[in-house]
Amino acid sequence: MKKYIPVVMLILISMTSVQAQRMLPGQKGVEINAGTLPDNPPDRNYYLGISMTVNAKNGNYQIWALEYSHQNYTYKDLRVPHETYTAEGGYSFFLLGDARRNITLNTALTGLIGYESINRGEQMLYDGAKLISEDNFIYGAGGRLSMETYLSDHIVLLLQGRLKALWGTDLKQFRPAAGLGLRYNF
Repeated sequence: MKKYIPVVMLILISMTSVQAQRMLPGQKGVEINAGTLPDNPPDRNYYLGISMTVNAKNGNYQIWALEYSHQNYTYKDLRVPHETYTAEGGYSFFLLGDARRNITLNTALTGLIGYESINRGEQMLYDGAKLISEDNFIYGAGGRLSMETYLSDHIVLLLQGRLKALWGTDLKQFRPAAGLGLRYNF
């Protein structure tokens, strides 16, 4: 009979759902995200990022992020790489969600600074053509719309749509992106 007690206890525990509180003010999280930029093909146009979040009241949170993006432009049969390194800081606002915060919709506004490199600083191409765009320090603002769902009490899956407006660049001033992220709250 004693060997059945742990089995009965496990069955009773699994029947009752226990949920921890989520989005507690002051709680921190580390987020890793990746996505594609809109130009074809997506395997050559991507971004990778890591960020830290600090929860505030009512499902809002601060964002501090570092990001690398890589894009290719074509010139004849050559791919000209465009790389951007940015640091971002901003605030995310809770828009919609269920009472237990299982699924939420957030929007974020950020400010950013960074550096962009075109063809790794080489202005001359193999056929003698010269790039008129140069490497630049950039600054700007960003917006993000994210659908967030808790996979567990500490792990959050994010689906994001983003737009950055950059100044100081010789290339596209508005840069959209879409991606996925995974956050661990501790």
